[in-house]
Amino acid sequence: MASPEETRALVARYYDAFNARDISGMLDCLSEDVAHDINQGGREIGQEAFKQFLIGMNRRYRERLDAIVIMTNESGTRAAAEFVVHGEYLETDEGLPPARGQGYTIPAGTFFEVDDGLISRVTTHYNLNDWIAQVR
Repeated sequence: MASPEETRALVARYYDAFNARDISGMLDCLSEDVAHDINQGGREIGQEAFKQFLIGMNRRYRERLDAIVIMTNESGTRAAAEFVVHGEYLETDEGLPPARGQGYTIPAGTFFEVDDGLISRVTTHYNLNDWIAQVR
């Protein structure tokens, strides 16, 4: 079981890799069978599915997170982070408005489960309707 400090450092490393667009660095923070709950979507299981998701995201969006606040429970098995996403919509995503390089800024949050020092669940939430209004 990780301490709250170790879990906080793990999540910080995950977000440092996100901001660097470092897919391998993000995957290094995840368990092999990570569960990924996609905002207003389904659940995908495993690092390979997560990797493919990230590749698609990096192709369609350029995002940077700031104002990141990481919280953990006392056992270090759960964490949550809230942050602000600053992005650019690069390539049209299926079912969403056309991409024309529009910028957006939205608050978001992610819940994490941590097992054996690795992230085993990533559940992200943001207001999709707000995002759509900004890129329309």
